[in-house]
Amino acid sequence: MSFDHFALHQRVAAGVRAAGYTIPTPIQQQAIPAVMAGRDVLGIAMTGTGKTAAFALPILQRLMNGPTGRTRALVVAPTRELAEQIHDSFRTLGQATNVRSATVYGGVGMNPQIQALRRGTEVIVACPGRLLDLMQQGYGDFRHLEVLVLDEADHMFDMGFLPDIRRLLRALPRERQSLLFSATMPDDVRHLVNETLHDPLVVEVERPAAATTVDHWLYPVEPHLKTDLLDALLKHWDARRVLVFTRTKHRAKRLAEQLDRRGFFTANIQGNLSQNKRQQALDGFKRGDVHVLVATDIAARGIDVSLVSHVVNYDVPDTEEAYTHRIGRTGRAEHEGDAVTFVTAEDADMIRRIERRLATRIRREHLEGFSYDAPRPRSLDAEQRRFERGGSPNTGARAGQRGRSGGSAGGSSGRRDRPSAPAASGARRPPAPHERGSSPAGPPRGDGGSAQRRRRGGGRGRRSGAGAERG
Repeated sequence: MSFDHFALHQRVAAGVRAAGYTIPTPIQQQAIPAVMAGRDVLGIAMTGTGKTAAFALPILQRLMNGPTGRTRALVVAPTRELAEQIHDSFRTLGQATNVRSATVYGGVGMNPQIQALRRGTEVIVACPGRLLDLMQQGYGDFRHLEVLVLDEADHMFDMGFLPDIRRLLRALPRERQSLLFSATMPDDVRHLVNETLHDPLVVEVERPAAATTVDHWLYPVEPHLKTDLLDALLKHWDARRVLVFTRTKHRAKRLAEQLDRRGFFTANIQGNLSQNKRQQALDGFKRGDVHVLVATDIAARGIDVSLVSHVVNYDVPDTEEAYTHRIGRTGRAEHEGDAVTFVTAEDADMIRRIERRLATRIRREHLEGFSYDAPRPRSLDAEQRRFERGGSPNTGARAGQRGRSGGSAGGSSGRRDRPSAPAASGARRPPAPHERGSSPAGPPRGDGGSAQRRRRGGGRGRRSGAGAERG
């Protein structure tokens, strides 16, 4: 099947070609005809299965006819990064149309968002917190809304957005087409499906690619040695795009600073950064200027980079679903990747649950030449104690008690920031050095990329100087 099968408007079809799409993914094959026919749709699919185009293309097709200057479609997403990603998809796929889209989320100035709502931008992509704030101030005319999309519904619940979603639903016209997408179906999502959708078509798509393109590895390590082990592995892999997950915002910031001081091209994405800083970090990671991106689960929603060679769980995630989402950032687009998890004695229960989800036992690894017996420092300064506390599975607020991370970017940096590709050479490098017979943690290889970086003294995957948040 090709996209010609959907008989899209020629201007929408031009956007499909510009995006480089040729064969629809399974969720696109099943959802697009139903959405185009006006049905409500419940899509159960992981990130990376093509669901954004599954609703964006039918919406663009619908908006080719009818009045302009009215907000006719609203997409609600849990994080700013995901909102921007969806907005970019609408711009790419709708570039030959006259359909306009705009984003509404916290952490940035309100004035451009107010103007977009005032002029009746056809597609609004929003996070719940800021959108409700502006609606309460009298901005946004949704009387003519035709399509509502709730994307990544399970993560909106995980972030405590359920009350906001219900308030939003009460403010929108009842006569509309509703689409809901979620990776999992917890009870909260099922209740919202019943409240929101009418006789929906259920489209459920598994994503087996992660199992076939991603290798999983566990590295048992004491908590105080995690950073040293990460340093040694990064030197060994010499990879250009490594995504590292931490449990809290403070740990993401502090770890990025530590890696930066050790000479790696590093940036971080977490909820206490301004949107401009987060976007700069993500853009640098996509370009390859940033080789190591340290992120929290919430902030990482919407990171869609096809050539992430390694995902490192510096801290074990809270749920099996979070593990699946994290590792889904590598092994994309038929490329191979590695998912590496640092585990401590406290993580044993969650690892067993993850292994049950994967239906396999994850291989345990030890890095040859690494000193696993190095003692923990006898005394730690206040900042280091705070950093270590952020790695405890019991640290921070629990699900359903978290702040609205899709809204403004404030909040205590000690709280959890829950939800917000192979190496450049193309050669795949397994985590364990003894499998290749190479030295365990020698100096980075390669020419360091551009001549400018060589002049700065950075080897490939390394940098000199400070500034971890420059993006």
